[in-house]
Amino acid sequence: MAKIVGSILTSHVPAIGRAIAGGLQGDPYWKPLFDGYPPVQKWLQEVKPDVVVILYNDHGLNFFLDKMPTFAVGAAPSYQNADEGWGIPTLPAFPGDQDLSWHLIEELVEKEFDVTTCQEMLVDHAYTLPMKLLWPNAGDSWPVRTVPVCINTVQHPLPSAKRCFKLGQAVGEAIRSWDSDARVLVLGTGGLSHQLDGERAGFINKEFDLAFMDSLVKDPAWATQYSVDELIEKTGTQGIELLMWVAARAALGTDAGSARLLHSNYHIPISNTAAGLMLFDSQD
Repeated sequence: MAKIVGSILTSHVPAIGRAIAGGLQGDPYWKPLFDGYPPVQKWLQEVKPDVVVILYNDHGLNFFLDKMPTFAVGAAPSYQNADEGWGIPTLPAFPGDQDLSWHLIEELVEKEFDVTTCQEMLVDHAYTLPMKLLWPNAGDSWPVRTVPVCINTVQHPLPSAKRCFKLGQAVGEAIRSWDSDARVLVLGTGGLSHQLDGERAGFINKEFDLAFMDSLVKDPAWATQYSVDELIEKTGTQGIELLMWVAARAALGTDAGSARLLHSNYHIPISNTAAGLMLFDSQD
């Protein structure tokens, strides 16, 4: 059966793409962010995952306000990068793993998650920038296959942290039951606290961010005590993207002993956003 090697949780701010394109990794504004990734890149070189299951949120590229699935899973042979309006250079297409995609879809539906199945899917900065941060020298050929799992954090009603935690559990169980010898990484992207519009535009809550990151080590279900409205109040309108972190951590297990924190980084601000990074290895 397949093995989950670990989980990486990271922010996906569009401005990071422009910084990469402009070669600004050493710029004083950007250096604290980019300095967080070499330990993770080194770990990936050692662990060598075969497949990455990416839990992320679409920003209007595939789904808009008139048609917004709560959960969607990609089942395409490949995923084309498309610019959703930020002017970020596009990256080479990401190879899919249709066998794992369909296994995930079937297992999630069996566990009563009503997922939307996408046999064609474009991917935006929430997918592409974390991949570029983890494999900066990939060039025209990615070293891993990918499976997208999209969580709605745009159009209300949004899924609760409790529901996303259960989704992550189900994803982890499905991966482990996949009849394959593949090594699978679970990648959760988004957040942390930020708000892009309204009266609280520019809002960042460092205290809550750090408490949330700490909880993923000591009590992975901690965020499930809060409603969606409470999480938005604490993290900002777009800070609700932490739901992807909740789900990705739950894929490793529901208790503190199910994963070990190997590395973390937190820096503010990056384009009015709190940027976080965590690396866990699985204790299966």
